[in-house]
Amino acid sequence: MTEVFHRNFFLEGPAGRLEATLWTAPAGSSPGAALVCHPHPLFGGTMHNKVVYQAAKALHRLGMPVLRFNFRGAGMSEGTHDEGRGEQEDIRAALAYLAAEYPGQSVLLAGFSFGASVGMRVGCRDDRVEDLIGLGLPVDNVNMDFLKECAKPKLILQGANDQFGSRAKVEELFAAMPEPKRLVLFEGADHFFAGALPEIGGAIRAWFGERHAGPGAAEKG
Repeated sequence: MTEVFHRNFFLEGPAGRLEATLWTAPAGSSPGAALVCHPHPLFGGTMHNKVVYQAAKALHRLGMPVLRFNFRGAGMSEGTHDEGRGEQEDIRAALAYLAAEYPGQSVLLAGFSFGASVGMRVGCRDDRVEDLIGLGLPVDNVNMDFLKECAKPKLILQGANDQFGSRAKVEELFAAMPEPKRLVLFEGADHFFAGALPEIGGAIRAWFGERHAGPGAAEKG
Protein backbone atom coordinates (compact mmCIF):
# COMPACT_ATOMS: atom_id res chain seq x y z
CA MET A 1 0.00 0.00 0.00
CA THR A 2 1.24 3.49 -0.83
CA GLU A 3 2.46 5.38 2.23
CA VAL A 4 0.41 8.49 2.90
CA PHE A 5 2.12 11.86 3.25
CA HIS A 6 -0.39 14.57 4.12
CA ARG A 7 -0.02 18.17 3.04
CA ASN A 8 -2.69 20.45 4.48
CA PHE A 9 -2.77 23.90 2.91
CA PHE A 10 -4.94 26.55 1.25
CA LEU A 11 -5.46 26.80 -2.49
CA GLU A 12 -5.90 30.24 -3.99
CA GLY A 13 -9.42 30.16 -5.38
CA PRO A 14 -11.43 32.73 -7.32
CA ALA A 15 -13.56 33.53 -4.24
CA GLY A 16 -10.75 33.33 -1.68
CA ARG A 17 -8.69 30.62 -0.07
CA LEU A 18 -9.85 27.00 -0.36
CA GLU A 19 -9.00 24.54 2.38
CA ALA A 20 -7.24 21.55 0.83
CA THR A 21 -5.36 18.36 1.61
CA LEU A 22 -2.97 16.47 -0.65
CA TRP A 23 -1.84 12.89 -0.31
CA THR A 24 1.48 12.80 -2.11
CA ALA A 25 3.04 9.88 -3.98
CA PRO A 26 6.67 8.87 -4.60
CA ALA A 27 8.24 10.90 -7.37
CA GLY A 28 8.28 9.26 -10.77
CA SER A 29 5.96 6.41 -9.84
CA SER A 30 2.56 7.98 -10.41
CA PRO A 31 0.16 6.94 -13.20
CA GLY A 32 -1.32 10.43 -12.99
CA ALA A 33 -2.81 12.72 -10.38
CA ALA A 34 -6.32 12.67 -8.94
CA LEU A 35 -8.84 15.23 -7.75
CA VAL A 36 -11.87 14.18 -5.68
CA CYS A 37 -14.83 16.57 -5.21
CA HIS A 38 -17.19 16.45 -2.24
CA PRO A 39 -21.01 16.42 -1.93
CA HIS A 40 -23.34 19.37 -1.36
CA PRO A 41 -21.93 21.78 1.24
CA LEU A 42 -25.37 23.03 2.28
CA PHE A 43 -26.18 19.50 3.46
CA GLY A 44 -22.97 18.95 5.38
CA GLY A 45 -20.75 17.85 2.51
CA THR A 46 -17.00 18.36 2.92
CA MET A 47 -13.80 16.78 1.67
CA HIS A 48 -13.92 14.50 4.75
CA ASN A 49 -17.11 12.75 3.59
CA LYS A 50 -16.86 8.94 3.88
CA VAL A 51 -17.55 8.26 0.19
CA VAL A 52 -15.02 10.90 -0.89
CA TYR A 53 -12.47 9.42 1.50
CA GLN A 54 -12.98 5.88 0.16
CA ALA A 55 -12.56 7.04 -3.43
CA ALA A 56 -9.45 9.05 -2.54
CA LYS A 57 -7.95 6.10 -0.67
CA ALA A 58 -8.51 3.79 -3.65
CA LEU A 59 -6.86 6.22 -6.04
CA HIS A 60 -3.92 6.77 -3.71
CA ARG A 61 -3.39 3.02 -3.50
CA LEU A 62 -2.90 3.11 -7.26
CA GLY A 63 0.13 5.32 -6.68
CA MET A 64 -1.49 8.68 -7.44
CA PRO A 65 -1.15 11.91 -5.55
CA VAL A 66 -4.73 12.78 -4.52
CA LEU A 67 -6.07 16.27 -3.92
CA ARG A 68 -9.25 17.02 -1.99
CA PHE A 69 -10.52 20.47 -1.15
CA ASN A 70 -13.53 22.18 0.37
CA PHE A 71 -15.69 24.18 -2.00
CA ARG A 72 -16.22 27.87 -1.27
CA GLY A 73 -18.06 28.34 2.00
CA ALA A 74 -17.41 24.79 3.26
CA GLY A 75 -15.11 24.04 6.18
CA MET A 76 -12.44 26.72 6.37
CA SER A 77 -12.77 27.73 2.71
CA GLU A 78 -13.62 31.35 2.07
CA GLY A 79 -16.52 32.61 -0.03
CA THR A 80 -20.15 31.52 -0.09
CA HIS A 81 -22.01 28.70 -1.81
CA ASP A 82 -22.83 29.55 -5.45
CA GLU A 83 -25.26 26.76 -6.44
CA GLY A 84 -22.69 24.97 -8.60
CA ARG A 85 -21.61 27.92 -10.72
CA GLY A 86 -18.65 29.31 -8.80
CA GLU A 87 -17.84 25.83 -7.60
CA GLN A 88 -16.83 24.96 -11.16
CA GLU A 89 -14.25 27.74 -10.94
CA ASP A 90 -13.05 26.27 -7.64
CA ILE A 91 -12.47 22.98 -9.45
CA ARG A 92 -10.51 24.73 -12.19
CA ALA A 93 -8.33 26.33 -9.52
CA ALA A 94 -7.66 22.88 -8.08
CA LEU A 95 -6.79 21.53 -11.54
CA ALA A 96 -4.40 24.45 -12.04
CA TYR A 97 -2.70 23.55 -8.77
CA LEU A 98 -2.26 19.93 -9.85
CA ALA A 99 -0.97 21.02 -13.27
CA ALA A 100 1.66 23.20 -11.60
CA GLU A 101 2.56 20.62 -8.96
CA TYR A 102 2.65 17.66 -11.37
CA PRO A 103 3.44 19.07 -14.82
CA GLY A 104 2.71 16.76 -17.69
CA GLN A 105 0.61 14.39 -15.60
CA SER A 106 -2.90 13.49 -16.68
CA VAL A 107 -5.64 14.01 -14.10
CA LEU A 108 -8.40 11.69 -12.99
CA LEU A 109 -11.35 13.68 -11.65
CA ALA A 110 -13.80 11.98 -9.30
CA GLY A 111 -16.81 13.41 -7.51
CA PHE A 112 -19.61 12.29 -5.24
CA SER A 113 -23.19 13.58 -5.63
CA PHE A 114 -22.96 17.40 -5.98
CA GLY A 115 -19.22 16.88 -6.51
CA ALA A 116 -20.01 14.56 -9.42
CA SER A 117 -22.48 16.95 -11.04
CA VAL A 118 -20.14 19.95 -10.99
CA GLY A 119 -16.88 18.01 -11.22
CA MET A 120 -17.77 15.91 -14.24
CA ARG A 121 -19.19 18.99 -15.99
CA VAL A 122 -15.78 20.64 -15.68
CA GLY A 123 -13.82 17.47 -16.33
CA CYS A 124 -15.61 16.63 -19.57
CA ARG A 125 -14.46 19.95 -21.03
CA ASP A 126 -11.05 20.44 -19.46
CA ASP A 127 -8.11 19.07 -21.46
CA ARG A 128 -6.13 18.42 -18.26
CA VAL A 129 -8.63 15.72 -17.24
CA GLU A 130 -8.29 12.28 -18.84
CA ASP A 131 -10.55 10.01 -16.75
CA LEU A 132 -13.80 10.63 -14.86
CA ILE A 133 -15.47 8.87 -11.94
CA GLY A 134 -18.96 9.79 -10.81
CA LEU A 135 -20.30 8.37 -7.55
CA GLY A 136 -23.94 8.75 -6.61
CA LEU A 137 -25.11 10.80 -9.60
CA PRO A 138 -28.01 12.97 -8.33
CA VAL A 139 -29.90 12.64 -11.60
CA ASP A 140 -33.37 12.86 -10.01
CA ASN A 141 -32.66 16.48 -9.03
CA VAL A 142 -29.92 17.64 -11.42
CA ASN A 143 -29.75 17.63 -15.21
CA MET A 144 -26.59 15.73 -16.15
CA ASP A 145 -27.31 15.38 -19.87
CA PHE A 146 -23.90 16.90 -20.63
CA LEU A 147 -22.56 13.37 -20.08
CA LYS A 148 -24.29 12.34 -23.30
CA GLU A 149 -21.66 14.39 -25.15
CA CYS A 150 -18.67 13.39 -23.02
CA ALA A 151 -16.38 10.95 -24.85
CA LYS A 152 -13.81 10.67 -22.05
CA PRO A 153 -13.54 7.40 -20.11
CA LYS A 154 -16.22 7.35 -17.41
CA LEU A 155 -16.85 5.09 -14.41
CA ILE A 156 -20.24 5.49 -12.75
CA LEU A 157 -20.75 4.00 -9.29
CA GLN A 158 -24.31 4.07 -8.00
CA GLY A 159 -26.31 2.57 -5.16
CA ALA A 160 -29.19 0.61 -6.69
CA ASN A 161 -31.50 2.21 -4.09
CA ASP A 162 -30.11 5.74 -4.44
CA GLN A 163 -32.84 8.13 -3.31
CA PHE A 164 -31.41 11.03 -5.36
CA GLY A 165 -30.46 9.06 -8.46
CA SER A 166 -32.91 6.32 -9.31
CA ARG A 167 -31.64 3.19 -10.99
CA ALA A 168 -33.93 3.72 -13.98
CA LYS A 169 -32.77 7.29 -14.62
CA VAL A 170 -29.10 6.41 -14.14
CA GLU A 171 -29.39 3.48 -16.54
CA GLU A 172 -31.19 5.68 -19.08
CA LEU A 173 -28.48 8.35 -18.87
CA PHE A 174 -25.71 5.77 -18.99
CA ALA A 175 -27.16 4.17 -22.13
CA ALA A 176 -26.94 7.55 -23.88
CA MET A 177 -23.30 8.18 -22.88
CA PRO A 178 -20.59 7.55 -25.48
CA GLU A 179 -17.93 4.91 -24.87
CA PRO A 180 -15.69 4.25 -23.07
CA LYS A 181 -17.89 3.85 -20.00
CA ARG A 182 -18.74 1.49 -17.17
CA LEU A 183 -21.65 1.43 -14.73
CA VAL A 184 -21.38 -0.45 -11.43
CA LEU A 185 -24.59 -0.75 -9.41
CA PHE A 186 -24.32 -1.70 -5.75
CA GLU A 187 -27.40 -3.75 -4.94
CA GLY A 188 -29.13 -2.74 -1.70
CA ALA A 189 -27.02 0.42 -1.28
CA ASP A 190 -28.48 3.92 -0.96
CA HIS A 191 -27.09 7.30 -2.04
CA PHE A 192 -24.39 7.15 0.64
CA PHE A 193 -23.36 3.59 -0.28
CA ALA A 194 -24.36 2.30 3.16
CA GLY A 195 -23.10 -1.25 3.48
CA ALA A 196 -21.08 -0.96 0.27
CA LEU A 197 -18.37 1.56 1.18
CA PRO A 198 -15.57 -1.05 1.19
CA GLU A 199 -16.57 -2.14 -2.32
CA ILE A 200 -15.98 1.31 -3.83
CA GLY A 201 -12.22 0.88 -3.81
CA GLY A 202 -12.31 -2.49 -5.54
CA ALA A 203 -14.55 -1.17 -8.32
CA ILE A 204 -12.26 1.82 -8.91
CA ARG A 205 -9.07 -0.22 -8.91
CA ALA A 206 -10.49 -2.87 -11.24
CA TRP A 207 -11.66 -0.27 -13.78
CA PHE A 208 -8.47 1.78 -13.64
CA GLY A 209 -6.29 -1.32 -13.84
CA GLU A 210 -8.02 -2.39 -17.05
CA ARG A 211 -7.76 1.11 -18.50
CA HIS A 212 -4.11 1.61 -17.63
CA ALA A 213 -2.38 -1.76 -17.68
CA GLY A 214 1.23 -1.63 -16.57
CA PRO A 215 3.27 -0.23 -13.67
CA GLY A 216 1.14 1.66 -11.18
CA ALA A 217 -2.12 0.27 -12.52
CA ALA A 218 -2.56 -2.32 -9.81
CA GLU A 219 -2.84 -1.78 -6.09
CA LYS A 220 0.54 -1.60 -4.46
CA GLY A 221 0.80 -3.72 -1.36
